Formats: sequence, C-alpha cells, structure tokens
Amino acid sequence: MKKTLIYPADHPAPRGAYSPGLLVEHNDGSSTLFLTGQLAVDPSGNVVAPFDAAAQTEYVFALMGSILKAAGMDFADVVKVQTFLTHMPDFEKFSVVRNRFFADSRPVSTLLEVKGLAREGCCVEIEAVAMK
Repeated sequence: MKKTLIYPADHPAPRGAYSPGLLVEHNDGSSTLFLTGQLAVDPSGNVVAPFDAAAQTEYVFALMGSILKAAGMDFADVVKVQTFLTHMPDFEKFSVVRNRFFADSRPVSTLLEVKGLAREGCCVEIEAVAMK
C-alpha cells in the first residue's frame, strides 16, 4: 500500500496538519481517495460568496474536482459524500448543484445540519471518498 498526499496547485493552503486529499494505492492496483471536507475558501484564504449556499456549493465542487483530477479520478469515481449545511433550508440550493455532478454516479450520502463551520461565512462543507 502506498499513500500520496494530494495538493492541487489552485487549492487553498491547509490551515493545519492535513492535506486536501489522500490517495491510497492498494496492492491489487485499485486506489481510494479521501477528500478532506472542502469549504468555499479561495487560495488567498478569503471566503467565497459568504452565506450563499448555491455559489459556495459550486465553488466546493470545483475544489473537489481539482483534487479528483490531481489523483487521476473524476466525479464518477466518488462512492461516498458527507455534507454539512449550517442552514437546512439551503438544502434545495445545494441539491440542485450536487445533482448535476452526481446525476450518473449516485454515491451514498449523508447530510447534516451543523451549528457552524471552521470559517465564518461558510455555510457548506463537503467531504468525499472516491475509488478506482
């Protein structure tokens, strides 16, 4: 088994001892990619579209796409998604965007409403697992 940290060039720098993605290559030739929960934060550390669930979801999926691409995967390889919303009425806005990216792959999913996220102004966080 080999582990590779994934740091896409256009991705915001981590604020702690973690990586945006961790690719685990198994001895049988398969691989699993773990994506850290992604927030709508740009490479300069600014929150994108504060409290705008639709815009933040679009941005988060773009970040996820860059991690998947850097690991040689895409959204069709995602098998599990966990989403955190700070305001459950934003579910419909979030869902419209999510459904575009997962229309064919339909990964298993969990959605939770939380009191807050790591950055003020962020209202959506998404983490995922992909396999190939």
